[in-house]
Amino acid sequence: MKLFATTALLAGLFAAGPAFAADTYEIDPTHAWVGFKTKHGPWANAQGTFKTVAGTISFDKEDVTKSSIELTIEAASIDTNHEQRDTHLKSPDFLNVEEFPQITFKSTAIEKTGDNTAKVTGDLTLAGTTKPTTLDVTFNGEAALPWDANVIKSGFSATGTINGIDFGIAKMADFGLGPDVALEIDFEAIKK
Repeated sequence: MKLFATTALLAGLFAAGPAFAADTYEIDPTHAWVGFKTKHGPWANAQGTFKTVAGTISFDKEDVTKSSIELTIEAASIDTNHEQRDTHLKSPDFLNVEEFPQITFKSTAIEKTGDNTAKVTGDLTLAGTTKPTTLDVTFNGEAALPWDANVIKSGFSATGTINGIDFGIAKMADFGLGPDVALEIDFEAIKK
């Protein structure tokens, strides 16, 4: 009787077909852009980018809520098109890159909001402070490279806003910055 029950259970599992598993992707550092802008007094938005970005995505296309992302940004790769300003932004007044060399984001929850959109909430660690942060993410599409059908890429865009003061960057106010910082992220990720 036990043998019959076990056989029936196995037959049922195989008849149901294989369960869909999330695919793993590595962010392509040559096609990753993390931009930011913040108000600079009454004049304009100060803008910049981080040049060194890496990360891993577990992407379940059947149930996006089961997906996850881990993103790592080298804080010292900040570029605002002005070397003296970049040096100051790397100092303890702002990012304190010697003590906190990496900015990280690790997703904790994903809520599907449309056919190709989701709200991704995660723990953002910046300048030694970790806060929950939500990004609006769009899945732009997936395709093989035209010159190499073995390389499949997915593309994503994300936006969000953080408050620099909340992350302990109190000097922002002294320089007429922020406090809100708008994030604009675009990257391509290679399927493994």
